[in-house]
Parts: sequence; C-alpha cells; structure tokens
Amino acid sequence: MIADSMHMPKMPKGLSFPEAVLEADRCLLCHDAPCSKGCPADTDPGAFIRKLRLKNVTGAIRTIKKSNILGGACGVLCPTARLCEKECSATGIGQAIRIGAIQRALVEHSWAIGFQALEKAPSRGQKVAVVGSGPAGLACAAELAQAGVQVTVFEERAEAGGVIRYGVPSYRFDEAFLAHELADLAFLGVEIICNTRIEGAEGAGKLLAQGYKAIFLAPGLWKAIELPGGKAPAGVEGSVAFLAGSRQKDRGEQARLVEGRDVAVIGGGSVAIDCAETAKHLGARDVYLVYRRSFAEMPAEPEESFSALREGIHFLVLNTPAGYATDAKGALSGLRLRRCRLGAKDASGRRSPEELPGSDWTLEVGAVIEAIGNGPDSANWSDLAHTDSRGLIVTEAGTGKTSAASVYAGGDISSGPGLVVEAVRDGKAAARAILETLAGGTR
Repeated sequence: MIADSMHMPKMPKGLSFPEAVLEADRCLLCHDAPCSKGCPADTDPGAFIRKLRLKNVTGAIRTIKKSNILGGACGVLCPTARLCEKECSATGIGQAIRIGAIQRALVEHSWAIGFQALEKAPSRGQKVAVVGSGPAGLACAAELAQAGVQVTVFEERAEAGGVIRYGVPSYRFDEAFLAHELADLAFLGVEIICNTRIEGAEGAGKLLAQGYKAIFLAPGLWKAIELPGGKAPAGVEGSVAFLAGSRQKDRGEQARLVEGRDVAVIGGGSVAIDCAETAKHLGARDVYLVYRRSFAEMPAEPEESFSALREGIHFLVLNTPAGYATDAKGALSGLRLRRCRLGAKDASGRRSPEELPGSDWTLEVGAVIEAIGNGPDSANWSDLAHTDSRGLIVTEAGTGKTSAASVYAGGDISSGPGLVVEAVRDGKAAARAILETLAGGTR
C-alpha cells in the first residue's frame, strides 16, 4: 500500500553534450575569467569552457576532474547562480552562461565515452587517514592520491558519500551518479572502509600508531538540532533521519510517518525545502513549511523555494514554533505557533523576528519534521583538538590544521553547515598542507 502511494520523481536530466557545446559557444572567453574566481573549489570554469569552445573536449573534462573529484556532483548541486554564474561577464549583455550545467554535461560525457581524466601517480610510500567520506573527505583523499599518497577513508555509515548520499533527496542526486564519482576515487587507489567509526583522541591515536602520517577529520554534522522543551512526542522526526531514511529502497518508516497526513516542516533553509518536498512525494496530504522570518529572508536558494511552491508546499512565514500539542494519549496533534514581525537587522544581515504576545495558535498536523540545523554527533573531538562553543573543531584558515599534531579537519565539522563546493575547497586545502608536511618532515 505504501509503495503504491509513493511518487518519488527521478533526478532530472542535464544538458546533452551537443546542448552543452552550444551553451559554451555563448562564452565571451574573458581574459582572467571572473567566473573562475567565483568557484570556491577552484574548478576553473573559465578554463574548461574555453577548452570546450576550442573543441578540446578531453582537456575540458580533465580540467574539471583533476581540480574537483566531485565535479559532476557540484555541477548538479551547486547554487551556481550566486557563485560562478553570478560573476559571468555575459550577464552584461544577456543571461549568464549555464556553467553548472556545462560542468555536469562534460562529466557525464566522460562516462559515456569511457574517458578517464585522472592519472595514477607513483607511490610516495606514505599513508594518510581520512575520517568521513563526504565531500571534504573525498576531495582531500583525491588530492593526496593524485600526489602518490596511499589514502584510507574511514566511514561510519554503511555506504560512502556522506551528505550527498544520505542528506540529499534521490530526486535531486541519485545513487547511480554518485557511484560514477566514487569510481574515480577507486581508480586512484583510495580505499574506503565503511561501518567503521573513528572517534576522538583514542581513535586518532590508534591511526597514528598504525603508521598513518596524518589524519584529516571530515565526519560532517549528523545530529539534528531539536526544539527546546524536552522530549518531542511520537510523530516528530529530525531532518537527518528523515532524509536518510527516504533514500533507502524501502522508505517504509518515512512513508508511514507522513502518508495521508498533514505535515509541518520547521525551518527555512535548503534542508527544510528538501524535507518538505520529500514528504509531499512520500504521500503527505498537505505540507506546511514553517519559518519565523519572511519569505524574502529565507536562507534557501530562491529556485528551491519556487520549486517547493510549484510542488504545492504551503509557506507559513512569520511564525515561530512554541511547542507541540498532544492528545489525551500523548500523541502529536499539532504544532503550537506564535506569530512574528520583522525587527531590526541582526548579525546575519537579515531582519530579526520579534514574537507577538498573545498571538499563539495551533496548526493541526499529524507529523512534524525539524529542519532547524545540524550539529556534531556524540563524537568527542574536544579531547583531541580545540573545539568552539558549538562543538566544531577549530582549524587554521587555509590549511585545516588543528591544535593536535598531524591532525587536520575541514568541511562542516570545522566551519558549520555549508555547501558541497565549500567542503571540497576545505578538503583540497588540507591536502595541500598535508603534502607540504610530508615533504618537509614537520607538522
């Protein structure tokens, strides 16, 4: 019954290769291309689009993959409109070049023609451990492996990929696409060991004792932040568990949570949008996205918000959660809300929500998904390296060095929730710092 009622769309197709060539032909071939400066991961769109325009197709593919092992994933998931495409000079005369779409098309074309853009390097006889197989960990591993370092990635979960496997709905990024990206890591000789948790000073100490010359920590943020007020009633689930479960082949538990029910999703970011759309696809009757600021203040990308509107998601803005309502048996019966208005701007540059006294009301729903942010899980990193008040590992800017000798960190665990491309940047930066250390014999 559940399987019949679910309607999970497939990941949309990107540009065909001929379409990508036509799109690249619009490029102005700027000197010192501003689009390249807009890419946090230094994927260098100015270079790969120029090569494509000059019909050096394999050279274009090589530029992407050698600089960004997740070049295909970033082509799908990056908010290019506010990164590389925002800097595109073509915006002065028309629309920006569709850089992300071209990037994705080139990577997919390499799979279609069987072209391997990467090269194996002679072994340096040194090995490095990477903790976490998300974007930061994979980027670090690829950079090190291309320099001849033997890399082992330790992943706590059953499969590799981190947030792009477990935290992104399958209709936005599917497993087949990820499998192609992971195959490039395998080609480079990177070993990924799953179902293995590495934690704190003890875990790091064991790795160093096994001969690993350095450790890169990129475990991500997997603990969903909960509303204050104690234990939530049954029917309330965090975004991490909900999205991860929805990617499983069964999806039974997540479907049973929302199917046929009115559902509230708390939050205004990209994860909240993903949860709302996923709930709708899993058979929810009506889905309400509850956000304490205005629609214009939402941190989600505009296209994501508009996509949710097209899906029929209801936006309840200027409402902040005040707790849960339950029936006589203690089961969830609604989400208690308090209306807000916008006040002065806060440190984020957005206008702060001000609660309106006496405006409480209850939204009757049968399920609630909390998507108000993620933090570190129970792993104790503070006994290994300095951490901040949020439990994030403190690192040196540009290198990922921590206060612990031979230990580096990057991605969400050091900078908080961010973009895939930003995690790739962190992984690459740490890899460069590790290589300098390995070459010099010092930390």
